[in-house]
Amino acid sequence: MHQSVSVDHLKTVLTDLPRHSATKYINHGTLTPAYFEQAEASLTDLKLYLVVSNTGSPASEIISAFTQKQYNHVSLAFDRELKTIISYNGGDNVYPPGLNAENLAFFHQKDDASVLVYSLPVTQAQKTFVLDKLTTINREGSAYNLVGLVAKHSFRPNIMFCSQFVYTMLRLAGVAYFDKQPGEVRPTDFIELDYYKKLCFEYEITF
Repeated sequence: MHQSVSVDHLKTVLTDLPRHSATKYINHGTLTPAYFEQAEASLTDLKLYLVVSNTGSPASEIISAFTQKQYNHVSLAFDRELKTIISYNGGDNVYPPGLNAENLAFFHQKDDASVLVYSLPVTQAQKTFVLDKLTTINREGSAYNLVGLVAKHSFRPNIMFCSQFVYTMLRLAGVAYFDKQPGEVRPTDFIELDYYKKLCFEYEITF
């Protein structure tokens, strides 16, 4: 815990705070037409992919110190090759905090970073519903729910953190396989609360 909550990590998180907002949408239209074209091309694959990661980012390491969990970020993808990874994050100092596309480089922020990929069977209608919801959020705007990590509350619907976002998408699409308040869901819940074995492990990525 002492190693994770280092002075450098704390400084990085505190320096990043002014970029965030708990009450207004600050991320608008970050997802490009190319992203949606790629996602639409994957609609015939009747699975959604859950990407649970141990990225090594300062925020992830601090969260890990308190949760005592190795994996502290979760994302969704429409394809098995992870060309369409999406989640709520801090924007990696490139985009505003909120709903952003991700790539494998995003997960490699320490030498022992790792990624677990699981698939969840869905219908094409359910997968299309999730994509339509992403389109709406991208148009309306979003923000990363940094306050919600502690308060477990969102001031507006499109202000979420990663696990809150993934669970909300699954629940709205009718494929959530455990029952929990979205603001209380943590990344490892998607694995640990899979009592009915809805997920299928696909593969692991190590760097």
